[in-house]
Amino acid sequence: MFITTDNSLGIYLKDRRTKLDPAAFGLVGTRRRTPGLRREEVAQRANVSTTWYTWLEQGRGGAPSADVVDRIAHALMLTDVEREHVFLLALGRPPKVRYQAPEGVTPRLQRILDALVLSPAIVKTRTWDIVAWNRAATVVLADYAALPVEQRNVLRLLFGNPHIRERQLHWESLARFVVAAFRADAARAGASKEAEALIDELSRNSPEFAKMWSDHDVCHYGEGIKHLRHPDVGMIAMEFSSFVVDGRSDLSMVVHNPVTPEDADKVRRLIEQQALALP
Repeated sequence: MFITTDNSLGIYLKDRRTKLDPAAFGLVGTRRRTPGLRREEVAQRANVSTTWYTWLEQGRGGAPSADVVDRIAHALMLTDVEREHVFLLALGRPPKVRYQAPEGVTPRLQRILDALVLSPAIVKTRTWDIVAWNRAATVVLADYAALPVEQRNVLRLLFGNPHIRERQLHWESLARFVVAAFRADAARAGASKEAEALIDELSRNSPEFAKMWSDHDVCHYGEGIKHLRHPDVGMIAMEFSSFVVDGRSDLSMVVHNPVTPEDADKVRRLIEQQALALP
């Protein structure tokens, strides 16, 4: 029988249970000696026996399955980070990643993007939809706001937009890198079904993508250097780095930093040109 030494799982489950408001579940009109939900109410919501759930809180139940842990997490209305914590306490590992459709970014994250004045930065999902960007990205990489929402995708732009393609000094090597990194991201995010339609579309429309995808290469996005041909200022060299957004594992921020002072000056000039062109 699985018995924890300090019963950290049971203590945490009890703590979450007692902090729930019964009224939020339509449980009103009954006298309660203790705050929160009763054990039998959580057990019913999780579709487990009250006795077994009681033993789990007491640290003497059998080791729960991942499915049961997930149902208990749902019954207790745990957040994603709380759900992960329960899995770590119960099973010693995080849960399998659940794909989340893009929902945009918080105002705070957008302010971080905007503070990177000379560093083009974007936020992308695990299926590489671009959901946020800053002014430097608009003038250097692409005017995402002017694009239809469905076209704000790194792969669609790289393989289907001739203007974006023309800007890449080493298009083929960049494209191979992007395809390999996308394969790893989509699988890691549990987004294989969501990615299938995009992969099918790109394979139909781009023989080059189809060939690269069939190579089954996988790599980490990480960091590197990108060289762009900009129609107004010429070549721009930028170092790029990717960071997972804390609390949103489905999002990552990609920041491009100008390599030299001359490259930074070109970005500054483009921003100033855009400001002058605004009404």
